[in-house]
Amino acid sequence: AYPPRTPSPLIRRRDLPRGSLLCIFCRLFGLEGFSFAFKRMVVQVCSHPLLRHKLTFLRDKSVEPKEFRELSKEISTILAYEATSDLSLKPRNVATPYKEMAGEEIAHTVAFVPVIRSGLGMVDGFVYAFPNAQVWHLGMYRDPKTLVPVEYYNRFNDETGCDTAYVLDGTLSCGAVAIASVGQVKAWGVKNIKLCCLVASPQGIAAFESEHPDVPILCGAIDEGLTEDAQVSPGLGDVGTRFFGTY
Repeated sequence: AYPPRTPSPLIRRRDLPRGSLLCIFCRLFGLEGFSFAFKRMVVQVCSHPLLRHKLTFLRDKSVEPKEFRELSKEISTILAYEATSDLSLKPRNVATPYKEMAGEEIAHTVAFVPVIRSGLGMVDGFVYAFPNAQVWHLGMYRDPKTLVPVEYYNRFNDETGCDTAYVLDGTLSCGAVAIASVGQVKAWGVKNIKLCCLVASPQGIAAFESEHPDVPILCGAIDEGLTEDAQVSPGLGDVGTRFFGTY
């Protein structure tokens, strides 16, 4: 197999919360694009201009469900290309209309694991980018009083059918649901896992790192923090509610 491609710079200074220690450090030393890790775990912010543009409109509270769904798919497609950029390849010969040539194909069996409900809004974009991937659903919600994750749906097979999984969750807030979801995927037997979300909080990243330091995170933005009820702020609101229009 070919070696994986070296990823692009992971986090830019403008992606960090204003006033954070890390942002101040970068400003003092003139750092812009750089790799960022909590101990062993890598956090990657996708800084593509189109994603940043679309994410601004996704945040707008006046956006109706139809447009919210469309933007979610478009943003997720960009995230999918970035998330899969380090997949390794293997040789594959192909016959063009003129001659045979040596081509390449993905060397992994890939699965997308959306966390119901907010992760469902990311599935179409990821499947559009990689139509041959498996899709496995995991139902998990956070108890509003205790903030403890509760699993209510899991259809994983007895045997692992993939070697690479991307767990999709709309927001990484306090981290409880993401921690539990990735734990289930690990228990299923998958070794190569990446968590993908639209926005994340510093608190959620820190909590996730304490439990899964070996699992990278890819997100569209790192927001300022959490509200009193542990929602990402400024955030997107309740992603599932806005996606399905169940206000």
